[in-house]
Amino acid sequence: MSDRIEKEIELRAPVSRVWRAVTDYREFGAWFGVALEGPFAPGQEARGRITHPGYEHVVWRATVKEMQPERLFSFTWHPYAVDPNADYATEPTTLIEFRLEPTATGTRLSITESGFDEIPPERRAEALRMNDQGWAQQIINIRDYVAQHP
Repeated sequence: MSDRIEKEIELRAPVSRVWRAVTDYREFGAWFGVALEGPFAPGQEARGRITHPGYEHVVWRATVKEMQPERLFSFTWHPYAVDPNADYATEPTTLIEFRLEPTATGTRLSITESGFDEIPPERRAEALRMNDQGWAQQIINIRDYVAQHP
């Protein structure tokens, strides 16, 4: 089993546009499916309610790590933390990194989630499988969002 999920997509938009879609909390929420309470800030927790049907009971929480303008946005979270009766606070987190690189036709966006080896064994396989599916959908969501909101 892998310790990481890696997704990559070429977006037909300048790096500045993709950066805004990834780091503006309202835009991130629109394509990701979460109603965030406020802006992202390094060292701060970002919170909000998932808006994806069937997951509205989930409070989305992430701790912002780095924001290197137009290059890297990263945060940590508890992967696939969707059971309302579970306390995930003592579990290790995974690291999500959005890396942006200019290309001839726009921006290469790479999304990596790493650290699954540290997730408790009874949750690891499902968290990896569900988040792999989730990131596969999210790269389509951000592609469509950026195309529809130039």
